[in-house]
Amino acid sequence: MRILVTDGDNRATLAITRSLGRAGHEVLVGEKQQPSLAQTSNACAEGVVYPDPVRQPDAFVAALVSLVRERQVDALLPVSDITTFLVAGHRHLFPEQCGVPFPTLEALEHAADKVGVVDRAVRLGLPVPQSVVIAGPDAPIPALPFPYPVVVKPRQSRVRTSAGWVSSAVSYAADAESLRRNLSARPAHEFPLMVQERIEGPGVGVFACYDRGRPVALFSHRRLRERPPWGGVSVLSESAPLDPAARDAAVRLLDDLHWHGVAMVEFKRDLRDGQPKLMEINGRFWGSLQLAIDAGVDFPALLVGTLDPTAAPPAPVPYHLGVRSRWFWGDVDSLLLTLVGGRRAPAGFRPRRLHAVAAFLALRGRELHWENPRWDDRGPWWYETRRRLGFGPPRPSQATPASAGVAPVSRPPGQRPSGQQVP
Repeated sequence: MRILVTDGDNRATLAITRSLGRAGHEVLVGEKQQPSLAQTSNACAEGVVYPDPVRQPDAFVAALVSLVRERQVDALLPVSDITTFLVAGHRHLFPEQCGVPFPTLEALEHAADKVGVVDRAVRLGLPVPQSVVIAGPDAPIPALPFPYPVVVKPRQSRVRTSAGWVSSAVSYAADAESLRRNLSARPAHEFPLMVQERIEGPGVGVFACYDRGRPVALFSHRRLRERPPWGGVSVLSESAPLDPAARDAAVRLLDDLHWHGVAMVEFKRDLRDGQPKLMEINGRFWGSLQLAIDAGVDFPALLVGTLDPTAAPPAPVPYHLGVRSRWFWGDVDSLLLTLVGGRRAPAGFRPRRLHAVAAFLALRGRELHWENPRWDDRGPWWYETRRRLGFGPPRPSQATPASAGVAPVSRPPGQRPSGQQVP
């Protein structure tokens, strides 16, 4: 099968490319310039350049449709929020033989609507943080039934405006005056938004693959180190048992959305009562995807398997507990921020510097897998290392706004594409 994966500089794209290439598929990797992280993998058969989906969304869609037709692509896997929305919203333009194993645009929009997700969870009787909705930038701020500091959460993380796609960020307000300033500084497209109580406790994630409203696989992990160290993307994570309450809540939410494809449902375990409180739903692949694959849940392969409606439903997928995945350069960033990033840290963050150095130097361990480097796939490691050390990749080739190009990918000496087309 010939499969096109978008967002070549995304960590999840690298994991998808390795998974599907190893399974014998011919994997094309797209990005707005090349080389990109996943394009340097020996599992990438070809690198593709397309217009920037953030700045040129219509040109991106047109180029992708043209590429799928010309290259006779059998399956298209968008990875980021923006490319997933664009592909889902223009699914009717792609050839019928090209499978897109993702939800409808309507389902994606419902999942991305943080205000609507909280309302849905309340209707289903699921625990959520106490929340107050602010309708617009000029709306009065009501008295809050919970104490400060509070969380200010825009309705969507990504919003398409007349100027293109823009991102919005979650932030905190320490008191009523800082909340007022926070709200007045936000653009109109971020409303309605929520002001929520701040939940103290560890994050709990449920990762899922659904086949037309039916769960195929569920997975969970715990974050051991993050970048930044006070909360962010995981750089060292470990496969963990599914929390029963979080699992049941995630399944009820995704069932209610009639979900199809992959998703991550995020919670925080409230230290006050031990309950996982819903944070958000992301209807796409996630950055630590490689850990799930190493632990035995090959989400990319399972997702591609949903393209065959006649196939027998797979048995529930068990996975190994205690498997760890480490991203080297992300871990370097986390260590440096622990050592010298105090000014950027939130109030209450107390770095344990000696402990952080000792933990970082533990380069080996039982069931430890390196996300990057991978000794059997060193191209992405050299690519990322050159960028981190300031040398940068070779001069990138850019796509024209109206077309996409297919060109050889720059690789370290001795590397060859390993993807083979399956009849």
